[in-house]
Amino acid sequence: MSALARAADLIERADALVVAAGAGMGVDSGLPDFRGNQGFWKAYPPFRSLGLSFMDLANPRWFHRDPTLAWGFYGHRMLLYRDVRPHEGFARLLRWGRGKPGGVAVFTSNVDGQFQRAGFDLVCEVHGSIHHLQCVDGCHAGIWDGRGEALVVDEGTMRAREPLPACPRCGGLARPNVLMFGDGDWESARTDSQHAALNHWLASREGRVVVVECGAGTAVPTVRWFSERLQSALGASLVRVNPRESFGPPGTVEIAMGAEETTARLDARLG
Repeated sequence: MSALARAADLIERADALVVAAGAGMGVDSGLPDFRGNQGFWKAYPPFRSLGLSFMDLANPRWFHRDPTLAWGFYGHRMLLYRDVRPHEGFARLLRWGRGKPGGVAVFTSNVDGQFQRAGFDLVCEVHGSIHHLQCVDGCHAGIWDGRGEALVVDEGTMRAREPLPACPRCGGLARPNVLMFGDGDWESARTDSQHAALNHWLASREGRVVVVECGAGTAVPTVRWFSERLQSALGASLVRVNPRESFGPPGTVEIAMGAEETTARLDARLG
C-alpha cells in the first residue's frame, strides 16, 4: 500500500484530527521560503548587503538597538500575512476535521494567522502571533490586537517609517508578540491559554487520533517534537508531509510532497 493510500485510510477511520504545521505549510500560499540564508536573502535582498540572516534579525535586541530596522523586518511580514490567502489545503484539512466526531485542533509554529483566517477555531500558536503586540519595555500592558496598525515599510531599505507601533499604556515602543531567538521578554499568556485549551481537548478525545503534520522541518523542531509526543504518548497515528524531511519514527506515514499537493491527492482518495 502506498503512503498516500495508508494516509487516506488513517484519516478516513480517525475519530479526531490534529493538524500540526511548520513554515512549509505557508509556502503553497505564496509566502517566502526562509530555509537557509539564500532563501531568506532572495525574499529580502537589502538584508544580504547588511550580512544579516533570518536568525540574526529574529532577535528582540533590534527593537532596542535599531527600531526602524526591527519593524522593517517584522512589519513587512505583518503586512504580507494580512493579505495572503490560505491555500486550498487549509480548507481540505478543516473539512476532514469537522467531519470527525472529535473534531479538529491545530498546533503550529507559524505566526501568520493563516489557520484562523481559514476558519479553524482551536489553534495553538506555540511561537505567538505577528498580528498581536506587546510592550518592548515590559510595562505590563499585556497583549493586544495589532491588526489595525497602519505601518509603512520602505522595501528598498527594509526599514519602517515613523511613527512605529506604540504601547497604549506607556507610549513606548511596541513589538510583535512573537517568540524570537534569545527572547526572555516574550509575553506568553495568549499562547499559554491556547495551549491549555489544546491540552484539555486532547485529554477528552476518545478513539483514534490522527496527526497530519505539514511543512515542519528539523531546523526548529518544535512541531515535530509535538507530533512525535502524541504518537508515543497517545498512540496517535502520524502522517508527516514534507518534501525534504518526511522521515519519522517507526510507524510514521512519510509523504515527500508539499501540503497543497498532498491534501489534494488525499482528498481525491477520500472522495
